[in-house]
Amino acid sequence: MEAEERKPFPFITAHTGCMETLDNTLDAVRMGIELGADIVEDDVRVTKDGIAVMAHDDIWTTAAGRSISISETNFTELKNVEVAVDYAGKQGSMTFSTLEEMLRLIKPTGTIANLDLKVDEAVDAAAELVHSLDMLEQVFLSGCEKERALLAQRRQPQLRKLLNADIRLFRTLPYEFAVEQTCREALEASCFGINIYHEVVTPWFMERARASGLPVYVWTVNETQLMEHYADLGVASITARNVQALADLKQARANEA
Repeated sequence: MEAEERKPFPFITAHTGCMETLDNTLDAVRMGIELGADIVEDDVRVTKDGIAVMAHDDIWTTAAGRSISISETNFTELKNVEVAVDYAGKQGSMTFSTLEEMLRLIKPTGTIANLDLKVDEAVDAAAELVHSLDMLEQVFLSGCEKERALLAQRRQPQLRKLLNADIRLFRTLPYEFAVEQTCREALEASCFGINIYHEVVTPWFMERARASGLPVYVWTVNETQLMEHYADLGVASITARNVQALADLKQARANEA
């Protein structure tokens, strides 16, 4: 494809834990910002007393070997707990960061936050912070399949959100039906776009999403050849752990223009 025919380069979304940083940490957020990501993605859960924290799973093993549940623990206790982690082939430990810390970190940079909600309770907890920090234009929600997207629309209609495409549809329905249902669900929940596993996306998917006015955000792509492929398809965003490769591709294409 000639440079002049190329579509605008997708937003670079830094997957939590990008570049072998630890998932759902402020260090990972800083790394994404440093590498020029347009968007940083983090997972959100809620403690027993309603504090939004950055975490993918609910159950963790502490460094002392005890099991602990985020949803059943007050933050005053959780904030002092070190949990065991394994990342980049190494054993270590970490403490939990709050969503408020993450949002305060990115606010002055202008970077967008993609909040991947892991529980329904995170809808209101995230919204409270977004409103209090005046960051409506700098945050959107993901992690929202149909029911959670509808819940978010009912409870917090001002927050932008992506529909998380239900991959099970693509395993159980004819492809065309799954695409049409995905677009329909996104529109019914007033989502501004679709967040979807990259291997499901085809030119026909892109055509139908465009016809519905729905930008497509794909995850998680770490190989340069695939990044080129999805950029050429015209996706709105590519989520990657290998943010450097995506940033390098963007620069290379800019140099060709």
